[in-house]
Amino acid sequence: MAQDQGKLSSVTEPVDDDEPDEWDKRIFSTGCADENMKMTDCYFEKKDWRACAAEMEAFKQCWKRHGNDERTSSKDA
Repeated sequence: MAQDQGKLSSVTEPVDDDEPDEWDKRIFSTGCADENMKMTDCYFEKKDWRACAAEMEAFKQCWKRHGNDERTSSKDA
């Protein structure tokens, strides 16, 4: 008889959950989820924030347009 026979596997299958998590909820509440996705996709592809200046500017403008500066007490640097 094999040693590990009868032991339960400790590996669990990942759960494919379509429900938004806390991060998703926060991003969607800003009104800038599309801009955020484009910005993070750009960084994922290029691995250099400097190459994503246009995407960052679009996110920044969206952030201001939706009044998130006041809501989150953010300040321009």
